[in-house]
Amino acid sequence: MSTREAGDTPISQTSNPDAAVASIRSGPQGPGIGAFFDLSAVADLRTLAARRLRTPDRELTGLLFEQLRHSGEDSGPEFLERVIELAAGRSPDELAALSERVFKRGWYDRLYPEVWRLVQEHIAAGHTVVLVGTAAECQLRPAAAALGITHILGARPEVAAGRLTGRFDGPLPYGPDKATAVSGFATSHGVDLRSSYIYAGSGGDLPLMSAAGTPVAIAPDRPLAVTAADNGWSGPAVGARTPPGAGDYLRTMLGFGALLGGAFFGVARRAYTRNRRMMADSLMRYGTRWPLWLCGIRLRVTGAEHARGPRPAVFLFNHQSQFDVLIVPAVLGAGVTGVGKKELIRNPVFGPLMRFVGVTFIDRSNTDRAKASLAPVVHTLRDGLSIAIAPEGTRSYTPQPGRFKKGAFHIAAQAGVPVIPVVIRNAAEIGRRDSMIARPGTVDVAILPPIDIAAWDPADMDREVAAVRQRYLDTLRDWPSGRG
Repeated sequence: MSTREAGDTPISQTSNPDAAVASIRSGPQGPGIGAFFDLSAVADLRTLAARRLRTPDRELTGLLFEQLRHSGEDSGPEFLERVIELAAGRSPDELAALSERVFKRGWYDRLYPEVWRLVQEHIAAGHTVVLVGTAAECQLRPAAAALGITHILGARPEVAAGRLTGRFDGPLPYGPDKATAVSGFATSHGVDLRSSYIYAGSGGDLPLMSAAGTPVAIAPDRPLAVTAADNGWSGPAVGARTPPGAGDYLRTMLGFGALLGGAFFGVARRAYTRNRRMMADSLMRYGTRWPLWLCGIRLRVTGAEHARGPRPAVFLFNHQSQFDVLIVPAVLGAGVTGVGKKELIRNPVFGPLMRFVGVTFIDRSNTDRAKASLAPVVHTLRDGLSIAIAPEGTRSYTPQPGRFKKGAFHIAAQAGVPVIPVVIRNAAEIGRRDSMIARPGTVDVAILPPIDIAAWDPADMDREVAAVRQRYLDTLRDWPSGRG
């Protein structure tokens, strides 16, 4: 296996993410190459503000937010010590659960999608990928899982009799101690640091970056930016994770009005036919295109011919944004309905609209009831109407699709119809996971060829479903036809 000598830093000479990806693909492959991503390089945490969570541990929650915000600074170890002192007496599971809640309700949207793309390239290259940070391991774990990273290097709180003592088991990962921890990990896992990559955004990680052959500065703070300029380290540019502006709120309000206006116009336009399906298709046509246009959301579609046949089919889309409910029907056109969570039935606006277009509502709180409520979908398909469904069951926290559930595939098998993957890219950039505010931008959609599942062996269902999910990962990594 070829290796890259220390000081040979091809990525550092570009700010183009595509060139960075090409460098990884053309570089050495295999687990002997490490890719160490510091927390400061994967998320924009410097302007992170504490958010109110419904938890009795408000003081600890607030301190967790503060600690994350300062994790890349000289004060990072001090804040981390305060977190663990305050957590003394709790179980490790309690702190882990709170850390995951802080991630899912507080800072998942600070992760850089551009860095997620680099992580996927390193994984595809067979590299040993590690998330490092001046944070407790339980704080790093949810972000690592969302990014698809299996190894983490963080602080380990001391535990006695199943409770946190308020102290640490070993030195805190900051400055030279973090570099030592990375070096120790590399030695124990057979990783050659001289041929490896270090991604960081904080000046406190200069000792760490000097340990690898390819140091990459991501959104560097001033100390790191100065050193990076002196040494020729730059790295792929990433977009700031800023909150929506006044214009975004105004466009969203206008878009909501356009949704209702378009829906009523669509029904009225086809009311003379007295054909409910034709009215429902017209409702979705105008009730999706009008708000997307007013919100400044453009759709760029690859493989549109696969949306037109064969029909009926089960269209599977990866789910990351609230606005997928507008994007998917706008792309697929007439003759498609969907599946929604039971709680939406009570929504005074969307409930009636979704019922009118034939959406099937499921109870996600109970697995048995959810399976039972999906049974009518088979009849819908046999009657000639296609279904669009998110096999993840919920919105993901990064561009990476979550684990696919098997329900949609069982439905397709029972109805004797194919499944057609609909891969959505950039949706979170126009509307983040839990946000109802739209931003203008372009969403890429790739519709892949139909998959005939009639010959699938039920005993191999898990493997087959995982292979379908892999198609999404491959498509997001290598967008078809070079478009987007």
